[in-house]
Amino acid sequence: MQDGFDITTIIFLALAVFVIWRLRSVLGQKTGTEQSPFKPVERSRTEPQGRGERDNVVRLPGVDRLPQSTPPAAPRDWRGIAEPGSEVARGLEAVVQVEPAFDPRAFIEGAKGAYEAIMIAFAKGDRKTLRSLLSKEVGEAFERAIAERERNRQTLETTFVSIDRAEIVAVDVRNRVAHVTVRFLSNLITATRNADGKVVDGSAETVVEVPDVWTFARTLGSRDPNWQLVATEAGA
Repeated sequence: MQDGFDITTIIFLALAVFVIWRLRSVLGQKTGTEQSPFKPVERSRTEPQGRGERDNVVRLPGVDRLPQSTPPAAPRDWRGIAEPGSEVARGLEAVVQVEPAFDPRAFIEGAKGAYEAIMIAFAKGDRKTLRSLLSKEVGEAFERAIAERERNRQTLETTFVSIDRAEIVAVDVRNRVAHVTVRFLSNLITATRNADGKVVDGSAETVVEVPDVWTFARTLGSRDPNWQLVATEAGA
């Protein structure tokens, strides 16, 4: 048996080291901190009307090289949300063109939560919660109602029994601002008491069915994910 390496083994080892060195010099090494080959995406910002957040318009690298006309995307399946070809379906298409991640089903669940939170905050006179959920105009109307109730030394009690229905009935997108109108049908126990604790309006025991039509708005593409209540009306 011969000790050590023979000349053939040494030559193969040298070739292997050379090949590995060449591959590393061409491909580079992965350190876990590589940057994307694309430059950082620039954002063009304009101030949305009536909102503190700014509207972000993302310009993708290479967009100027895209064809001038591209075939429209196939309509999405809004089954259970809107009838195909309806005004609501077209409005939802306009929303997802700006925000592809928009999910109308998740929006409805969020609207139900906002509906209950706003109703309870209004009953309690919780101005802080209302300011975060209402537009300026709607907030001022709620503030006037709360102030009048306080002047009359009245209290409002509201208990949610259920929200039986919440459906999108209108969607409008203009200048990247989306307005989504939802019709609610809820069951409530609501009563107004005077300073002596006597019920002067409603009932502290009777469940009543309450229809409401509320419109929520948001600037699409903004960093703020929250929708604000911008209009209310009694439902039929």
